[in-house]
Amino acid sequence: MMKGRPVVIVLAAGRGLRFRGPGHKLEQALGAETVLGCTLKNAIGTGLPVVVVTSPRLAPAVRSLVASRDVIELVELDAKGRAQPVGMGHSIAAGVAATGDADGWLILPADMPMLQPASVLAVAEALEQHPVAFAQHRGQRGHPVGFNAELYSELMALQGDEGARRILARYPSHGVELDDAGVLIDVDTQEDLARLQGQLPQPPGAAATPWPGAQAGGGGDA
Repeated sequence: MMKGRPVVIVLAAGRGLRFRGPGHKLEQALGAETVLGCTLKNAIGTGLPVVVVTSPRLAPAVRSLVASRDVIELVELDAKGRAQPVGMGHSIAAGVAATGDADGWLILPADMPMLQPASVLAVAEALEQHPVAFAQHRGQRGHPVGFNAELYSELMALQGDEGARRILARYPSHGVELDDAGVLIDVDTQEDLARLQGQLPQPPGAAATPWPGAQAGGGGDA
């Protein structure tokens, strides 16, 4: 049984520029939900604490799905109109700063709607034995990527778009092999979204669009 309760930090502050479609990629419909809604539903389904780091643009959509106390809104400009730091590293640091007493942190990009709750819990359990753990499917690294509480200072020092790559390189990390292709599948482009929509239940006689798992983008940097 898992002893600690790491926090799931859902990263939803990116601009999604590669999507190039109408609206933000996280607000796109996916079945009866949105991409964001599916990801948050699965994160909440773990039973672990969940916080969402987001932008002013997406904050209303996030607050319609989780409690306001669990939303960290990153301001884009300071009081003098100067641009504030952005990027995955800055988002991770903001999430960790808001949950500094946690037993660890699981980093989950908000554009991974197929990742199953059991996969998140498997990585969380691995943190009890390893400083860094990550989900993998058929040997390919994906998300979430987890860090135990000992790495608080390292995570707080993150900035820019680098994410946690340098922490993964510095500390022993453990890959948790999972029978869940969702640990690799993200939504970056309109083509990604269309392919994923093709995997949803179809009317009788309709053909689903296969997802090329080896090319999925979810295995990138945390």
